Amino acid sequence: MMMDVNVIIVEDEIHSGEMLRDMISDFRPDWNIQAMLQGVGETVEYLNTNEHPHIIFLDIELADGNCFSIFDQVEVRESGIIFTTAYNEFALKAFHLNSIDYLLKPIKQEELERAINKFERAVEVINKVHEEEKEKTPVSDQIDYQELARSIARTQGGYRKRFLISKRESFFKLRVEDIAYFYFDARVTFAVSYDGRQHILSQSLDKLEEELDPEMFFRSNRQSIVNVDAIEKFESYFSGKLVVKLVNSLNDKVMISRAKAGAFKEWLNH
Repeated sequence: MMMDVNVIIVEDEIHSGEMLRDMISDFRPDWNIQAMLQGVGETVEYLNTNEHPHIIFLDIELADGNCFSIFDQVEVRESGIIFTTAYNEFALKAFHLNSIDYLLKPIKQEELERAINKFERAVEVINKVHEEEKEKTPVSDQIDYQELARSIARTQGGYRKRFLISKRESFFKLRVEDIAYFYFDARVTFAVSYDGRQHILSQSLDKLEEELDPEMFFRSNRQSIVNVDAIEKFESYFSGKLVVKLVNSLNDKVMISRAKAGAFKEWLNH
């Protein structure tokens, strides 16, 4: 059994986080639960300012976005990660492909024990490698979390097809193919349809990026996602950026960051 194991729990539902904390404490009373975190931003800040724990219990869907965006902002290589999720069993096949573990909500004691035992066995193997090779091997070596997120979306049966939009006291559906682009401004996400109307969405752009078909939509920059059918042409801009002119029904333009310019051209040429 491992001793002096440091743990953080990332769970936006306070009651669920407390239940998981108590279950871990019952099963491994010697483990040190250092922090109970509730969102992407809070977790990134913690990991950037503290020594990384031995293990992270990480909820996939957090209040301020998808947990995979954490790994875009901070490198996590020394921590073992056990996801907690309400995804169905078919989606969870993606986790097996990436050699990491998960707990399906509602979390059962025996499943928690299984995941912890698996983590401890992995650490034993790594420690043996350390002794033989005298070099450090990360617990979560080179896992592609973005590919994992895409795998989950695929195994869930496809990408988002429509949104439920609230307008005053009524609701209507907005089809994904009717959306020219999405943008984020003043902490609000908007979907802009081809007729120029703007619709407020509850999802973050990070969340939308995982839900939308990457063949149809491209994350042009931190503030926008564009539909391929909305693009009329693009031109070179300052500092290696590109500016995209949208179809005639829209007067708006979308900027492609320099870091994404090459990927954007490849995407259009696919």
